Amino acid sequence: MIDNLSSREEGIIQKFMENPRISVAELAKHFGVSEVTIRTDLNDMAEQGLIVRTRGGGLPAFHPSILERQGVNREGKLRIAKAAAEMIHSGDQIMLVGGTTTSLIPRFLYGKRDIKVVTNSTYLLPYARTNMGLKITFTGGEFRPENEVMVGPAALRELMQFHVSTAFLGADGIMPDKGVTADSVEVAEVVRTMAAQAERLVVLADSSKTLRAGFAYIMPLERVHTFITDTGIHAEMASAIRKAGVQLITV
Repeated sequence: MIDNLSSREEGIIQKFMENPRISVAELAKHFGVSEVTIRTDLNDMAEQGLIVRTRGGGLPAFHPSILERQGVNREGKLRIAKAAAEMIHSGDQIMLVGGTTTSLIPRFLYGKRDIKVVTNSTYLLPYARTNMGLKITFTGGEFRPENEVMVGPAALRELMQFHVSTAFLGADGIMPDKGVTADSVEVAEVVRTMAAQAERLVVLADSSKTLRAGFAYIMPLERVHTFITDTGIHAEMASAIRKAGVQLITV
């Protein structure tokens, strides 16, 4: 679910996804706490931008699809994001594409200084507010709530105004023969544009994305410098990545 939530907060969001009309009384009974406690939770979550308060309850502030995808292999995604963050040093200039793994990278950048970040991910907004070591430039474009990203011609034009040392990219599918792919043409365009503006390309994807092909082609494996995934990656895919001359990091 959303980063840094308590188990009850995650549960509340899940309950709202299942039944937007669930009452405070029903939530209190389900979690075994008082209605006062639930109302306090809801008010706190609304202040954090996690839910939108409604009369007697609330609604998730994020699209259900991103909440669902974020819950898949969450521990693996956190390890991958941490490994990527270890590649970033104070003073670096980077690009981060929107995604449920790449957007976790800033969680591990606290304590580092003067890191310039160019991104199309609106999911990074909490870090823009709280981590003074990050100088984040958000692209314009068309907002896609199901991915928490900006896409389209405006986003591409703005990305082309920058040059960075490293681009941290995501993927919806990776195959030995089809390379890196995405499930959206517009997302694929953003990833390719970021790749053209960076000296080094690091692709982050948990093992569930390997040995599957997304709808839109992004680039061949040989174009990638480093691929970070979890230890669940298939041996066939790991071998293909290494044969393509790509550094493989499993965590």
